[in-house]
Amino acid sequence: MKGDIIIVKAQHKKAAREIIPLILNKIREKDRIFTMAVGGESGCGKSEISLAIADELKKYHLKAIILGQDDYFYLPPKLNSEKRRENPDWLGPHIEVNLDLLENNLIEAIQGKSETSKPLVDYNTNTIKMQTVSLKGVEVIIAEGTYTTLLKNIDLKIFITRDWHLTLEDRKNRGRGNEVHDPFTEEILAVEHKIIAGHKHLADIIVNEDYEVVNVVADGQA
Repeated sequence: MKGDIIIVKAQHKKAAREIIPLILNKIREKDRIFTMAVGGESGCGKSEISLAIADELKKYHLKAIILGQDDYFYLPPKLNSEKRRENPDWLGPHIEVNLDLLENNLIEAIQGKSETSKPLVDYNTNTIKMQTVSLKGVEVIIAEGTYTTLLKNIDLKIFITRDWHLTLEDRKNRGRGNEVHDPFTEEILAVEHKIIAGHKHLADIIVNEDYEVVNVVADGQA
């Protein structure tokens, strides 16, 4: 999302360094683009860890791009917030987020398309426009967002268990208006917490609230 503030800290880089050795062979074994998802609650560090993973992959001469779920909301941020206030049911995957379009972008990448068309949200202007993303030379796509663990066309899923009670300072740093001071937003985050509570069981790699890689299901460890 254009206008978003992403601050990659030492803990995000450390988590990425621990994750890379676990997935490197899996990436290299694929004869196509490798797809991965990074899911978790708002402010838990999804964007930061995704960016840290992409940067770490560069050290291995692997090019990665990030598809952020924030770009796939049907409505731009301010209108989406208003819609949530008007309609209590306007919340969650497949309701306010076009996961089908994100899924289609992943499918096109897996099929070897040279480019794909995706939405781009501009937070500051509260608009959405389409953009063409080149897939030439891309070896890894990272889909990051609250509900990305639900995506089907994903080779590996990472879930961060840091919940909304622990993310206040991180959400402040994102600079999204007065969201962190809004009781309604806190209610939304509480509902989101319930929605994705079971999503961690869909993940291959779990990152805990201290950004430690503590559960590697993909490698048969618990």
